[in-house]
Amino acid sequence: MSFTAHDPTRPHNSIDALPLAGIRVVELGNFIAAPTAGRLLADFGAEVIKIERPRTGDELRNWRLFAGDTSMLYRTINRNKKSIELDLRTDEGQATVLELVSCSDVLIENFRPGTLDKWGLTPQALTAANPELVVARVSAFGQTGPLAHRPGFAAVAEAFGGMRELIGESDRPPSRVGVSIGDSIAGLYAAFGVVMSLLDRTTRKNRGRRPWTPVERHIDVALHEAVFSMMESLVPDYSAHGVLRERTGGRIQGIAPSNAYACAGGDSVVISGNGDSIFSRYMEAIGRPDLRDDPGLATNAGRWDRRDELDHAIEAWTSQHPRDEVLSVLEAAGVPAGPIYTAKDIVDDEQFTARNMVQTLPVDVAGETRHVAFPGIVPVLDQRSVPVAHPGPDLGEHTHEVLSELLARPCNCRACLDAMAELGEDAGHDAGRSDTAVRPTRSTRT
Repeated sequence: MSFTAHDPTRPHNSIDALPLAGIRVVELGNFIAAPTAGRLLADFGAEVIKIERPRTGDELRNWRLFAGDTSMLYRTINRNKKSIELDLRTDEGQATVLELVSCSDVLIENFRPGTLDKWGLTPQALTAANPELVVARVSAFGQTGPLAHRPGFAAVAEAFGGMRELIGESDRPPSRVGVSIGDSIAGLYAAFGVVMSLLDRTTRKNRGRRPWTPVERHIDVALHEAVFSMMESLVPDYSAHGVLRERTGGRIQGIAPSNAYACAGGDSVVISGNGDSIFSRYMEAIGRPDLRDDPGLATNAGRWDRRDELDHAIEAWTSQHPRDEVLSVLEAAGVPAGPIYTAKDIVDDEQFTARNMVQTLPVDVAGETRHVAFPGIVPVLDQRSVPVAHPGPDLGEHTHEVLSELLARPCNCRACLDAMAELGEDAGHDAGRSDTAVRPTRSTRT
């Protein structure tokens, strides 16, 4: 892998112009965490080969399924990837993984610790197949420690890592964020770990040192630790001051005024007027010079002590005006504020449009091609989001391409099985093999 300066003569939407072009990733991941890591790598040019169990595939295909056989959640999390069907519980499936590993740069997995070992895909086996392989493992509680063996989803990790305790109102049980935020954070860390390790591999080679093998080092991302890492000063505040953070609804503890407020007409806005100079302009804008000039409200500590008073005063103003008027007044005053958007608002918004952050792609939905809006790729390169090449693939869509053309071996995809049934086994094998296929070589860039 190498990093090169931006070439303005090459379009940024060209695959070979993306930073991770030439990197091949094998993804053994279900649900959201590991597939999010694979998605991030695929977004920026890596060839990600997603291995799914035969017939059913990744269970995410059926989550929030409103029509057809593949959910938009799967199409989103697994965009820009290739899908092949492979049974990892069989000798053939395990041998195929090792063959893929031999010509790849990265392996990502999120099975319970010990599962791959049980299937013969041990660190030693991976090292024998490719001693320069970067391995990223995502699990509920990590690969070591007394809880390593436990299963767990993001909901458990968000509770264990301290996040759930802070979400919701103080007079009722904790709530949750409306997305699988713990999984997504873990996926971000796994992708960061992969890029970090690829850079380290190149650096070690450039210095005449041998890269780490899968036996010696792997990336170990625990869901609960990924969540915990986002909890800011939760533990230091407790350790230094004995302070236990509490749920504060739309507020964030110790900072005021910052909350959601109802407007005339039923809409709401979020306003963050907690900076000292911002607060002064804020109170002027809502017609409360008395609060602006109150010495007890000159600092954040005083405003937090009187947060209820401030919120009542602010909502007394917002509730008398439509959302657009509220936002216009606050923008003129330089007060950070924004609407609380629905999906429809996002799709229609000019800021998202200007940066190509909502992209429309053709998708088969229950036999009908629909043009579906998907989130763009973050971070932005060259001023606009990199175009999404394609949504998450159909189950096994690339089985023939990967097994026959990349690995140059007989293929058991549906098309080849049909060919075998019609023409006989030898013809079927010929149909599953590319005449020009060659044995694969590693995609490693140096």
